[in-house]
Amino acid sequence: MLPHWIYAVILGVIEGLTEFIPVSSTGMMLLAKKAFGLPDEFWDTFAVMIQLGAILAVVVLYFRKLSTQVIRLPTDPAARRFALSVIVAFIPSVVLGLLLHDFIKQVLFDNPQVQCISLILGGLVLLVIDRIAPKPTQDDPMKLSLARSLGIGLFQVLAMMPGVSRSGATIVGGMLMGVEKRAAAEFTFFLAIPTMAGAFVLDAWQSRDQLTAETLPLIAIGFVVAFVVALVVIRTMLAVVTSRGLAPFGWLRIVIGAGGLALLYFV
Repeated sequence: MLPHWIYAVILGVIEGLTEFIPVSSTGMMLLAKKAFGLPDEFWDTFAVMIQLGAILAVVVLYFRKLSTQVIRLPTDPAARRFALSVIVAFIPSVVLGLLLHDFIKQVLFDNPQVQCISLILGGLVLLVIDRIAPKPTQDDPMKLSLARSLGIGLFQVLAMMPGVSRSGATIVGGMLMGVEKRAAAEFTFFLAIPTMAGAFVLDAWQSRDQLTAETLPLIAIGFVVAFVVALVVIRTMLAVVTSRGLAPFGWLRIVIGAGGLALLYFV
C-alpha cells in the first residue's frame, strides 16, 4: 500500500473535482476507497469531513455577495428573505440527517453496488431533465420563493444515499420548479454551506474518537487539497452548465457507474 498521505491527496482531489458537479462526490470517494482497499471506519469519516474544504471554496468565491447579504440583514428585507430561503431549504436535511445518520453511514456507505446503480440512474435522470425541464421563470438565486426553496431542500434529501449527487438533486429540483439552470446551480452552492458544515460538525462529534494525532494531519491534507481543486471546478462547472446543460454530467455518471459495476462483478 501507498503511504496514507498519498491516499489523502487523491481523495482530496476527487472531493474537489466532484463536490459541485452532479456526479456524487461521496459516491466517487467511497468507490475509490474500495478500489484502494482502505478500511471503512476512518476513511468514511474522512470522506465526510473533507467536504468542508470544498465548501470553503464557495465562501471564498462568493465572499462579496454573501458578506453583503450578511451586512444587510438588519436593514434589508431582501437579504433576510434570502437567508430565510437557505434556512428553509436546509431544514429537511437537518431533520432526516439526524434521524438517519447511522443507517446511512453504516449500511448505504458500505454498499458499492448501490452507489454504482445510483450513479447510472442519476445519469439517466440528468439526461431526461435536461430535455424536459420547464421554461425557467426565475434567474436570480437570491430571490427564490420560500416554496421553491423548500422544494429544492426536499430534493437535496435524496443525496443522503451515496451515489445520488447533492448538487445534481438540487439543480434538478430547481429546474423542475422553473429556476434557470445557472441560478439553480448557484443556489445549490449557497445551500451547501450550512448543509456540509452541519454534516462536518455531526460527523466530527460522533467520530471524535478517531480524531487523533495520526489522523488529523490526513484530514487536514484532504481538506486543503479539496479546497484548492474546488476553487477551479466551481467556475468550470458553471460554464459547462450554462453552455451545455446537464447532459455531459449525465453521461459521465453513466460511464463511471457502469465501470464500477464491471469492476465489482468481473475483476
